[in-house]
Amino acid sequence: MLTTYVYKKINDCEVKGDLYAVEDESAPLIVYIHGGGLVWGTKEDILKEQVALYNHAGYHVFSIDYRLAPEAKLPEIIEDIEDALYWVKNQNFFQFDRNRIGVIGGSAGAYLALTTGTFKEKPNVIVSFYGYGNILGDWYLKPSPHYVKTTIVPEILAKQLIKPHQISSAPIEKRYAIYLFCRQQGKWLDYVTDVNLASDKDQLKAFCPIEKVDKTYPPTLLLHGDCDEDVPYDESVQFAETLKKGNVPHNLITIKNGKHVFDQNMSQPQVKEAFTEVLRFIEKYI
Repeated sequence: MLTTYVYKKINDCEVKGDLYAVEDESAPLIVYIHGGGLVWGTKEDILKEQVALYNHAGYHVFSIDYRLAPEAKLPEIIEDIEDALYWVKNQNFFQFDRNRIGVIGGSAGAYLALTTGTFKEKPNVIVSFYGYGNILGDWYLKPSPHYVKTTIVPEILAKQLIKPHQISSAPIEKRYAIYLFCRQQGKWLDYVTDVNLASDKDQLKAFCPIEKVDKTYPPTLLLHGDCDEDVPYDESVQFAETLKKGNVPHNLITIKNGKHVFDQNMSQPQVKEAFTEVLRFIEKYI
């Protein structure tokens, strides 16, 4: 059963989530965070095959929107994710086991999922699909070798797609040029934050979950393709090493020859095997 809720309203912007509920009201809840470079995406982006997989395994799924950059900046986006987790634990619209919450995200959504491990109220378990924990790496700050090979987007076009007000959802076709411009010019950080790298690097570290891993960080499963041309595979390798140093239960699943959004092909044997491990990991720690 699908039900849509407004979990937050701010600056005349409604921020919503879709609940895919199972019959058991005492079941745990998975909060899903979509990707899109923090620039585009909607709660509807979760694959229905994945919803069915999680529901069949006995989990409610709550797929959420959040305010998008550059109209909203990173502190506001992270605030939305924290508010979403607070809302689900304290709302009176649906029942679930409020002591058992997992967070799953893909790409930029996985970055936000990894950020939930630094919140005061943390989830029980985190699953990151081709995510990243560092916004200060060269891959984030410099022009992408992959994207500079594509049609160059002029800044004037990117700016024409920016709204005069904050938004919480947008399809890829209406926003992708903003992301392309940012990656081609190494301006992603400029568009998603108002922080100057040269003068406020320490402030920016506060937005890097890899810098904030400690013994309270939740058990985390990382999945990444080793041929990812968008988010480098090494981002998950480095995060796994940080979790190991912090003695945090974790696992890194490498998708051999896997590209970005490898999970779109749910019938591929390697991907099917990976999702079996996802369910096993969630069940163990949620």
